[in-house]
Amino acid sequence: MPKRFYIETVGCQMNVLDSELVAASLVRAGYQPVDSARKADTILFNTCSVRQHAEDKIYSALGRLKHVKERHPHKIIGVLGCMAQKDREGIFRRAPHVDLVVGPGQLGQLPTLLEQAAAGRGPRLEVSLERKGGSRSEVEESFARFVPLRDLQRPVVRAQAMVRIMFGCDKFCTYCIVPSVRGPEQSRPAAEIEAEVRRLADEGCLEVTLLGQTVDSYQSTADGKTVRLAALLERLSPIEGIRRLRFVTSYPRHVTADLLQAVRDLPKVCPYLHVPAQSGSDRVLKRMKRGYTAGFYREMLQRVRETVPDATVTSDFIVGFCGETEEDFQETVALVREGRFKNSFIFKYSPRPGTYSAEHYADDVPEAVKRRRNNELLAIQNAISEEENRPLLGRTVEILVEGPSKTSRKRASSESVNQLTGRTPCDRIVVFEGPNELVGRIVPIEIEQTGAFTLFGRGVGGGRRAEGGGKRAEERGRRSE
Repeated sequence: MPKRFYIETVGCQMNVLDSELVAASLVRAGYQPVDSARKADTILFNTCSVRQHAEDKIYSALGRLKHVKERHPHKIIGVLGCMAQKDREGIFRRAPHVDLVVGPGQLGQLPTLLEQAAAGRGPRLEVSLERKGGSRSEVEESFARFVPLRDLQRPVVRAQAMVRIMFGCDKFCTYCIVPSVRGPEQSRPAAEIEAEVRRLADEGCLEVTLLGQTVDSYQSTADGKTVRLAALLERLSPIEGIRRLRFVTSYPRHVTADLLQAVRDLPKVCPYLHVPAQSGSDRVLKRMKRGYTAGFYREMLQRVRETVPDATVTSDFIVGFCGETEEDFQETVALVREGRFKNSFIFKYSPRPGTYSAEHYADDVPEAVKRRRNNELLAIQNAISEEENRPLLGRTVEILVEGPSKTSRKRASSESVNQLTGRTPCDRIVVFEGPNELVGRIVPIEIEQTGAFTLFGRGVGGGRRAEGGGKRAEERGRRSE
């Protein structure tokens, strides 16, 4: 009987992709995926360290498994990813029943490590060097690239795929743990990326999302020439079968003229950019070591809208960063009002051990003030999102149907007509009623109801309109903490 595994994933799209690749490597090693930890022989947590809340969630889940491990000592429990790289041996101290701690740079070793743990060889710890643990080349080498051939028969929508084009980050923003847990910035060769996208296209993939911590800083060399993101998009665009190309996450200083021209001129490239601002205050941006001013960010937005008028832009903001005054916060409010973002992900500052801000700045904004600023900024952004969506009423948009909506998944409906959800090229969520056979296809939908987070419509070919009953669930899915 195959060994059964379950992966719970917390965090960003990079983690989602890592979990998909881990699952593919385990299936090739003879494991069988299951849909709950209760059914699994191997329980894995792919973790995030960007916020304390994400780590608390994992430690809480590990705590609940202590008695499971006592009753079923043969079960293997593993912690993967960013928290593994950050906390290392500390995970074993807090949860002695854990068998594996594996950083993102060692995920390729997982099948072997699981065999060793099952053979009773004791807890296994495999992590990369710390950023100052050797020369740059030695540290890069310790963050081994994890790009195995994925299982293209995976049980998710085959019409969509994420492709990592680079690893790590060199920005060292003072609040951010990513450079420490993901390692130095490294770009994959363009030919390797192109070959992966071609394989996906051959298997029926329609939409590819290119991933990087700062994806627009991508840079490789091919035939003696430097290949940046704009040139990579030009190289991928002719691939037959691919209908949409996306890329996330962008860094403001690398949103260059040639990149915007590629978004404008290449029909397959979606007119959508996610460009975190983090603050509208120059004083706070300097403390964050973001490398630009609020004025520069505004100029970048102006260039986006002049070059690609139909583009949507989304952003990230942190409220309550060390030393943030009410005046600083109001400058962020002003940027959000002027930016007219499609949506923004808004977070309360959470000190991360090992970052510059945690070690050098006092976390001096009271929690109640953080919460109030978070809620105020979220309300402003939600109102803007609703206003920006309203002109779409009555228009027909093309969406790639991703699957049942959250409401339908909760109903566990097996009916032939279901409430489905998909996204426009500009990354707007659309819900409508239609046959399940539409999943994985690009279809036209007439918008009949708009909200801040979700559009509701009717299939132009005769599909039925989705009622707004699932609206609250969809909206909650777009809210940040």
